Amino acid sequence: MSLRTAQRASLVDQVIDQLKEQITSGSWQMNAKIPTETVLAEHLGVGRNTVREAVRALTHAGLLECRQGDGTYVRAISELSGAMARRLRAAEQLEILEVRRALEVEAARLAATRRTGADVASIEAALAAREKAWSDGDPEAFVESDLAFHVAVVEATHNRVLIDLYVDFSAALRASIAAAGGSLEQNYIPHDAIVRAIVAGDATAAERAGHACMEHILIALTDSATLTS
Repeated sequence: MSLRTAQRASLVDQVIDQLKEQITSGSWQMNAKIPTETVLAEHLGVGRNTVREAVRALTHAGLLECRQGDGTYVRAISELSGAMARRLRAAEQLEILEVRRALEVEAARLAATRRTGADVASIEAALAAREKAWSDGDPEAFVESDLAFHVAVVEATHNRVLIDLYVDFSAALRASIAAAGGSLEQNYIPHDAIVRAIVAGDATAAERAGHACMEHILIALTDSATLTS
């Protein structure tokens, strides 16, 4: 860990900043268990109470989650994604889908006109990982690779605001997708058309393919709600 001994002034704030840096820099990844209070206090050169206060603040902000008897885990990568996670937990699946559609369809359209060779390689690699997770029958890996695919498409827009917004949204979206349930067969929707349109630089086709993808998800969601009602 690249933690520094904290100075005496505003110790809790300094510890909060350093712990937050571990999260936002990726040193502590999503769903990772962070070091214990004792270990953190030793690295930072502060008391355990100071570390406890800092962890409590980051837990309240939604970045960390304390699990009784187990430890503390990274729950979100920023305050925004933490706030989104809290909001999404109380949201209807249809509301979440409408936001996804707005972000992902526009991202596909922009990506088709702005993608570089490196972007295309990343998108195609992400699609291959998604296909492998599906063929392997691994639901958890499928969710992760599906989100990674959409992040790759969003990154190809080179719109920093859209990228930051979607990365935060996707971190919160992960739990929503898992909670939605369903088999891999129900959740699987081909994304090949999106990739072909982006590679071809056809913004209209990319927008159309992205919209079709979201409509398939809406139909699956509606069918699932009908079966469980």
